[in-house]
Amino acid sequence: MLDVEKIRADFPILKSETRGNPLVYLDNAATTQVPQEVTDRIVSHYAHDNANVHRGMHHLAHRSTEALETARQTVAHFVNAPDVDGVVFTRGTTDSLNMVAQGLKHLLDHSNKVVTSVSEHHSNLLPWQQVCQERGAELCVLPLDDNGDVDIEALECEFAAGNVSIVALTGCSNITGSVLPAETVAKACHDHGALFVLDGAQLMRHKRIDIQAIGCDYLAFSGHKMMAGTGVGVLVGPLASMELITPRDFGGEMVVKATEERGIWEKLPLRLEAGTPNYVGAIALGAACDYLSKMGRDEIARYEDELLQQAENRLQVVEGLRIIGAPKERAGVVSFTIDGVHPLDLCCLLDTKGIALRSGHNCAQPLLNYLGLESVSRMSPAFYNTADEIDFATEQINRASVMLRARSR
Repeated sequence: MLDVEKIRADFPILKSETRGNPLVYLDNAATTQVPQEVTDRIVSHYAHDNANVHRGMHHLAHRSTEALETARQTVAHFVNAPDVDGVVFTRGTTDSLNMVAQGLKHLLDHSNKVVTSVSEHHSNLLPWQQVCQERGAELCVLPLDDNGDVDIEALECEFAAGNVSIVALTGCSNITGSVLPAETVAKACHDHGALFVLDGAQLMRHKRIDIQAIGCDYLAFSGHKMMAGTGVGVLVGPLASMELITPRDFGGEMVVKATEERGIWEKLPLRLEAGTPNYVGAIALGAACDYLSKMGRDEIARYEDELLQQAENRLQVVEGLRIIGAPKERAGVVSFTIDGVHPLDLCCLLDTKGIALRSGHNCAQPLLNYLGLESVSRMSPAFYNTADEIDFATEQINRASVMLRARSR
């Protein structure tokens, strides 16, 4: 069992107030808060160990490089990567997905297909759109089934039609919370000779991710959605898959030798980490992985599932409220609309009570268009939230919806 009150003490921001009310932070799908020990790790590195990595021969440079490479090992262990050299630090999930799309485009031409789905975040749709347009490949977008899950039968139909080279899907929708059966998809991809790219941005905190058990070729995720800072993320995969990626960025330490005519690239992971990396961000991500492991990743997932189920149960009593999707497995988020209430108005009114929710299209416009919506409200609890906060938030959603409908009449 998680000691939630003790955990909350690790996050100073949770003691703060918003507009004179205690902060109730329920926008964790956008960005999680950072525990003090991760902040301390950042401060400590800048105060005692800071120097550029993989470059200098002096003592601080060695210490800083060692800290970065220790973080790489920590992340590799966190996702059970088959080889630490297959862990590449990036600026975030978006950067990771752009890196893999651009790095694999040499495999594509007019005879190939890339498969994605209508439920993707823009970050796992737009890069593939651009690459397919550039290379003349066909982009196939999977629909959803009646539950709001990605239609796996439609994926099988694409395989049966042939020429699928890459499948790129989100592990967890940031709108419906639908969890992809990633192991099933990975096996189907490999049975048909396709590469599988898994967008893990919304998945990392909600499930124990084992890249070898899943069998994906590429996993992308961000630090800021799992208790680390912004501007750092990871692209990770088996070495054989990572070796297929051609460098997108050039300069810095990604080159073994440069002449006026050409460059000879470094081995992985350095050849995909051009320039000075966000090494302090990577070190903080390693600290965040340690923190999550110490808290108990299975315990975190169970508790967050309980909070999410509580939120669903409470929200169903709100007049005119419709929860988006009914997936077989939901994690992390519950999105909803309320008849006669605009999501922006609702979330602004809740903010006056100190409650932080998300409103808008949430960078998933194709999915909302598919569902006949323009925007939604979204609640996304984390393991430092409490049952009382869920109750308070749903009570205020009910009160605010009544008020907003009355004003519109």
